Amino acid sequence: MRLEDRRPPFAGLANLTEQQLQSLPTPCYLLDEAQLRRNGQIMLELQQRTGCRALLAQKAFSNFDVYPVLAPYLAGTEASGLYESRLGKEELPEKENHVFCAAYRADEFAELLQYADHIVFNSPSQLAKFGPAAKAAGKSVGLRLNPECSTQEGHAIYDPCAPGSRLGTTRAQWDAAVQADPALPELLDGLHFHTLCEQDADALALTLAAVEAKFGGLLPRMKWLNFGGGHHITRPGYRLATLEQCITETQKKYSVQVYLEPGEAWALNAGYLVTTVLDTLQNGETSLAILDMSAACHTPDVIEMPYRPPLLDAGDPGEKPYLIRLGGPTCLAGDVVGDYSFASPLTEGQRLIFGDMAIYTTCKNNTFNGMPLPPIWAMDENGTCRELVKFGYSDFKMRLGRAAD
Repeated sequence: MRLEDRRPPFAGLANLTEQQLQSLPTPCYLLDEAQLRRNGQIMLELQQRTGCRALLAQKAFSNFDVYPVLAPYLAGTEASGLYESRLGKEELPEKENHVFCAAYRADEFAELLQYADHIVFNSPSQLAKFGPAAKAAGKSVGLRLNPECSTQEGHAIYDPCAPGSRLGTTRAQWDAAVQADPALPELLDGLHFHTLCEQDADALALTLAAVEAKFGGLLPRMKWLNFGGGHHITRPGYRLATLEQCITETQKKYSVQVYLEPGEAWALNAGYLVTTVLDTLQNGETSLAILDMSAACHTPDVIEMPYRPPLLDAGDPGEKPYLIRLGGPTCLAGDVVGDYSFASPLTEGQRLIFGDMAIYTTCKNNTFNGMPLPPIWAMDENGTCRELVKFGYSDFKMRLGRAAD
């Protein structure tokens, strides 16, 4: 394609021909293998320079058909529960398998032990309940910390250090638990914290200082320290030098292996959502376009976070002459992507392309209103597109009752 929009979320579209674009069904997720490799190379070089180990947080990106693209660059996978851990084991059996869950189930834990190498517990009570079994199975055991250092702005839903948070163990909670059970620290091989969300390394440096201030006394006997995710490592302008300093100084000071478990960094700007305008209308002074994609169903973080995704050849309100509100076809009044400005009015049948759509989309979408799930396609370095999977009525129905005949 001939690109006039030079923003990073659309860089990979230069490999896509107009013919290929028109051949794609809509709505459709399109994964960009070249951009995945670009991100992977940045992550690999970071690991080579610092000695850290970087995991793929599958909560953000779990399209296993393209795991072979990322495999040469990552040390392993991070899971949020049994199914993600199993997925990582099945698709990347030679890689490390880490899992954290706010609370594990007794009826699933034995199976989890078949997949996971590192098991991180959220609370001292969970550590006491399941830690001995994990140790007996030869697993590396960790505890998630809450350093009570919030660096979030504008989206409290993603702030694990907010007052009253259910995530992680505070120093007061740990001290009380050890007083009741002095043998508890002997179960630990490492510590974990995850406090960031799409942030730069200065927020990590601030958090790391808080971790050392509250839990530094525990670190000398640990084998590893996991910095969690939320690191925007592959974003242009990210402060890599600050991140590398945090890693190398921590490893030298405490003789621990540092782990990172970003999700977004691996798949940043490595996917698109192609959609078609179904209708245009005017309500008072507001121009609207109804698309065949749904914010509520296909990009739920747009509403949940909320955020406004980048759109090819569109601008912010006031940037271009025609301001149009884009929404989906569901009955939800708030199924709105956002307000965008265009050089000319949109027309029925016109195709639009949202950028940075590989993360928190395919792994988080839903079939509310009976909305079909978009098929998932992949584009290689030459711009050749292939279908990975498509969905139909049975995928909607099977979640709601008895197996279809």
